[in-house]
Amino acid sequence: MRKFVIFPVVALLLLASCGKKNEALKEGTPAYQLAKAIGEKVPAVSPKTNKVLISTNSFKLTTADVIKVIVESSGRRADQLKSFGADRLKSILNQTAENLAEKRLLLQAAKKAGITVTPADVDSTLDIQYKRAGGKEKFQQFLAQNGVSADYVRKDIQDVLTIQRYLDKKLAKETEVTEADIKTAYNEPKTTTVRHILLMTQGKSDSAKKAIRKKMEGILARAKKGEDFAKLAKKYSEDPGSKDNGGLYKDFGRGRMVKPFEDAAFNTPVGKISGIIETRYGYHILKVINRKKETKPLSQVHDQLKQQLKQKKQAAAYKALIEKLKKDANFQAFTL
Repeated sequence: MRKFVIFPVVALLLLASCGKKNEALKEGTPAYQLAKAIGEKVPAVSPKTNKVLISTNSFKLTTADVIKVIVESSGRRADQLKSFGADRLKSILNQTAENLAEKRLLLQAAKKAGITVTPADVDSTLDIQYKRAGGKEKFQQFLAQNGVSADYVRKDIQDVLTIQRYLDKKLAKETEVTEADIKTAYNEPKTTTVRHILLMTQGKSDSAKKAIRKKMEGILARAKKGEDFAKLAKKYSEDPGSKDNGGLYKDFGRGRMVKPFEDAAFNTPVGKISGIIETRYGYHILKVINRKKETKPLSQVHDQLKQQLKQKKQAAAYKALIEKLKKDANFQAFTL
């Protein structure tokens, strides 16, 4: 179930161990200086504030906790945050807080389930990292150059392996793929071709979104009355990737588009026009031109389909598990 755990050992905003609980940042430390700089753009992150971002039955995470983790895991790279705008900083800090809370909930669940990781297990994983870096010495040099401690890396590897083993054990049955699953997937359409119109709503006010939706309702009515969809797309669509081509997206498979759009593209009957679809980009309508099934024999694509289905089941099972852990823990997020 490798899909669930992000494992580049040194990367900006790597999910790190949570450290000591809710301690204020010490003046003069790199974490304090980073929080002070960010606090000029996002006041709630100021070292003197220490706002609670996540609350559960068993722990809380504050802005100080998040900043300390970012500095510990990213070292000198954490200073990149100082150049970001307020909105981007809020998004990064909120998401990091949620990731850290989810990690702590998983570690608690793994401990309860009796999952253990030995020093030898950690050494084995470190050996893999050494090889990827060109040797142990180069790996350690890389850590030193970036201001990340070897102790931190070792602890993080232990946490990652613990969560991985817990997920493998907990979700094994839910992620099994049967031959019937594979045959069903084989007989489903592999690709679809659509024409598409998008009206953007990103960054717009609620009142503006209402006006945009009303405009889309008018375009939809005209399309359903028989006006040329491609011409409507060229005139009204705000999607730079398809507008000039009459809104055409040709032969794309599952997993290529945002979920609501994909669902409509694969479920709307061929030749028909969808209703209004809302995604993070805005409001969409689409017309399905055609669909294609797999042309290769099942024997040739069997293993590939099996892996795709397993990954899909893993993602769904992981999402359900996280939601249950959060519910049981009375998880609450207080965004910046």
